[in-house]
Amino acid sequence: MTPDDGQKPADRLPYFESLYDSDDDPYGLRTRWYEERKRNVLLAALPHRRYATAYEPGCGAGELTVALAARCDAVLASDFSARAVESARRRTAGLSNVRIASHALPDGWPHDEAPFDLIVVCELGYFLDAPAMCTLAEHCAASLAPDGVLVACDWRPDFDERALATDAVHGAFANTGLARTVRHAEDDFLLELWCRDARSVAQREGIR
Repeated sequence: MTPDDGQKPADRLPYFESLYDSDDDPYGLRTRWYEERKRNVLLAALPHRRYATAYEPGCGAGELTVALAARCDAVLASDFSARAVESARRRTAGLSNVRIASHALPDGWPHDEAPFDLIVVCELGYFLDAPAMCTLAEHCAASLAPDGVLVACDWRPDFDERALATDAVHGAFANTGLARTVRHAEDDFLLELWCRDARSVAQREGIR
């Protein structure tokens, strides 16, 4: 599949549903060291120890959701695949500060639940076409609290279902006018973080 091929997110729904038909965790989020390490890098990049409200669209099987729940008072996570939502709900059962919803983005963005102190968008943007990705980025920026943090983390190598390059995904977030405070690039994934407050963690704590 080539970037900007004209497919809409709904066109890819059968692909995702089929993944979860045969496996509750088709990407190995719970078993692969690569995934665990990537989550740890993301969590370490967050500038605050704790957040009041977080939104994680495209939550998949919910493994990152569980990790975010340990750092947040309330987490709203969503996916557009009904089977992914079921998997995430099973994984987060018993976590009273987590709610799993069904959202098709960007049109289904939860404007009525904003603002969010933390928005984490992982492995989602490259399934959207360029206009939809720009709309998603605008929704993220508009929904951030005054001291809000936006995180994007995405696989870099090409794959058949990709609709948009990872650099284009992150470029859409960069164009929102938020200040980028973290960039971590590896051959496998790109992690970037944007804030309304451009100060570093050391500056926020008065160390420099």
